[in-house]
Amino acid sequence: MDTRGFECLSLILTTMPTPSFQVIDCYGVSQVIDSRHQDFHVGDLVWGITGCEHFTLLPSPLDLTKIKYTDDSIPLSYYTGILGMPGLTAYVGFHEICSPKKGESVYVSAAFGAIGQLVGQFAKLMGCYVVGSAGTKEKVELLKNKFGFDDAFNYKEEQDLTVALKRCFPEGIDIYFENVGGRMLDAVLVNMNVHGRIAVCGLISQYNLTEHDGVHNLFCMVTKRIRMQGFIEPDYQHMYPQFLELVVQYIREGKIVYMEDMVEGLEEAPSALIGVFSGRNVGKQVVRINHND
Repeated sequence: MDTRGFECLSLILTTMPTPSFQVIDCYGVSQVIDSRHQDFHVGDLVWGITGCEHFTLLPSPLDLTKIKYTDDSIPLSYYTGILGMPGLTAYVGFHEICSPKKGESVYVSAAFGAIGQLVGQFAKLMGCYVVGSAGTKEKVELLKNKFGFDDAFNYKEEQDLTVALKRCFPEGIDIYFENVGGRMLDAVLVNMNVHGRIAVCGLISQYNLTEHDGVHNLFCMVTKRIRMQGFIEPDYQHMYPQFLELVVQYIREGKIVYMEDMVEGLEEAPSALIGVFSGRNVGKQVVRINHND
């Protein structure tokens, strides 16, 4: 297979010190072009944290994972998303943190993102009732018609998020996969059921604020005995092998679908990143870089 068209960048693994200049880190799919490390060889395909650049020099490959599957049903770009950090995050957050049971009601905010779209599908495979929110009519329709969510709504069109969630969950929410924070979290807490679980994956509505929104309904956690837990994917890297085998099987059997929004060329990376925060991307945002560009 000619892998060059799928590369995000190329790697040189060495024991040399890290260069003094700073490059933005990113999760990428790469091909090793030179190596002085015994576990990595020229031509190896890997995914992990690298630099957002054509070539990256790494003093240590601790953050790299060798790519196992590279057939026609598994594009290399999937290792930046569904088979990489976002995929494992979705799997751990839903199955380990939320402890789901068949028939429970699940709400996913930022449901059209790389993580949210997978959480919803994992929940449907468990036999749960799933509702997601997104920021455009197009994304709402795709959540229902492509990803199999039972319902979805455009949070930008809702005057009152508490009322919107009550409409979607008249009997309350058992599991909330938190990606947004702020007003959304406040509205969810009011609508949670007793002994509900919240997995805090991210708070994207708060990242660029100079003054963060307060959360006013935290007492609901006491009265409803809600368990809310933050988590990060690196703590669960030991689960990656079992996750990989399960999700590759799901992909090949057509039980999970996945969408990417791919742009071409390193020069497009800044605008692509900005687009993520404004909700412009449709699916996992990927920047495809050919080192010959």
